[in-house]
Amino acid sequence: MEISAQPVPGAVPAWRKQVDAERWRTLAEQLLSAGSRLGALWASDERDRGGGYLLRALYVIFEGLLIAELRVDPALATYPDLSDLFACAGRMQRAAFDLCGMRAVSISGEIPDVRPWLRHGAWPADAHPLHREHALSQPHPQTEERYAFVPVEGEGVHEIAVGPVHAGIIEPGHFRFSVVGERVLRLEQRLGYKHKGIEKRFESLSLAEGIRLAGRVSGDSTVAYAWAYAMALEGMAGTTPPARALYLRALFLERERIANHLGDLGSLGNDGGLAFGLAQFSRLKEDMLRTNAALFGHRYLMDRVVPGGVAADIGDSESAAILAEGERLRTELRTLRAIYYNHAGLQDRCITCGRLTPRTAATLGVVGLVARASGHAIDLRVHPGHPPYGELQPEIASHRNGDVAARIVVRFEEAFESLKLQRRILHRLPTGPIAASVCTPDEAAFGIGWIEGWRGEVFVALEAGPNGAIRRCHPHDPSWQNWPALEHAIIGNIVPDFPLVNKSFSLSYAGQDL
Repeated sequence: MEISAQPVPGAVPAWRKQVDAERWRTLAEQLLSAGSRLGALWASDERDRGGGYLLRALYVIFEGLLIAELRVDPALATYPDLSDLFACAGRMQRAAFDLCGMRAVSISGEIPDVRPWLRHGAWPADAHPLHREHALSQPHPQTEERYAFVPVEGEGVHEIAVGPVHAGIIEPGHFRFSVVGERVLRLEQRLGYKHKGIEKRFESLSLAEGIRLAGRVSGDSTVAYAWAYAMALEGMAGTTPPARALYLRALFLERERIANHLGDLGSLGNDGGLAFGLAQFSRLKEDMLRTNAALFGHRYLMDRVVPGGVAADIGDSESAAILAEGERLRTELRTLRAIYYNHAGLQDRCITCGRLTPRTAATLGVVGLVARASGHAIDLRVHPGHPPYGELQPEIASHRNGDVAARIVVRFEEAFESLKLQRRILHRLPTGPIAASVCTPDEAAFGIGWIEGWRGEVFVALEAGPNGAIRRCHPHDPSWQNWPALEHAIIGNIVPDFPLVNKSFSLSYAGQDL
């Protein structure tokens, strides 16, 4: 499509476009008809600058990214609803109201969902933490509030409430099942229990300090978030990281991808009745994390990506150790893949279970691994503007069945591809420095980062304040797009299959509970 907008400096092809309320809606309609996706939606308070409230929507278009910006009169604090066009917008709009006080209103006749999403009675309904006058440490009395779950009625219909506290170490989330017998008619999620005020916390940090918080938004995706943040800051500052640093970032990102796939494959085997799989994949993941700690100083590679480059380098002996580990891992993965693919009990549990059809996946705008397992080959690593992946030439692993089995297949194939990319990185690793200096961006400078994490697209929008401070930082997790799809995938399955289907999605609670 033709782009008439202000370019955003940086590695990712991106533009910003200011629109009015009418154009906000018509632009969304045009982009939807052109096959574009809604990547994120978030709000900011600009009243101290005389700009009222500011609503932004990030669209993934063929050329890259387009950010629509809408100024909202604080006296009205309303804007046209997009949830009837892009299903994933609903929860983002609810979060925008909880945090900033702007309400989506119906234009199409569809009544938008206005229930609280993040608040959980932790602050009054008329208080909005992202207002500039709202102090980070401002206390609020806990309020009692009953959440209006959607009732399902009929003969033989019962409700089963699961969570928010679970019998394990997973994070809190509430799942309300409407069932007949064990067959699921409807699932409604209630998340937001992990809200930590991260976006407000960013406002108290400098641009240099922010990367440490970004790497802790969702602890299993620390490399992806840190790289996205660094990419945004480097674009604002006009810094290009050295080639060696970019290759090392890719190495870290692929190791993060492999480790998480190993953990999930073990858990999926366990939830499918094959405890042997959990034992074996847990061992392989632990070995990999120990290698990370020995070679790079941290099991999960936290704080290894820094603005301008990386904070850890490797020599010939470390490279040889990683290559040897990769060969051992590939051999064991082949053996375990054969066991998983030929185990009758596991096949019975996984094939046709939790199916998300390609059409439903497209309608809901899912991304990442879940999209690839449902027939949509979406992977930023093959998108222009993501060095060094253009030189590494990754192949996309995908499947069309959209069931638990398909998501297992994609995990195996992606793990093998990441091992292949790891070898290419180490064989082609450029010489030279591992970091470049990053100057302090001017006030109001704006940057974006966009990285394919192991779960899907991680996005960071960053705006500079005075004297090197962060004015606004919005990190976006792919779980925003994929959590609603889980509600569809479980319909028609039985309740005992939910842990298996849920794990096959493997979404982040903390990542979308900002």
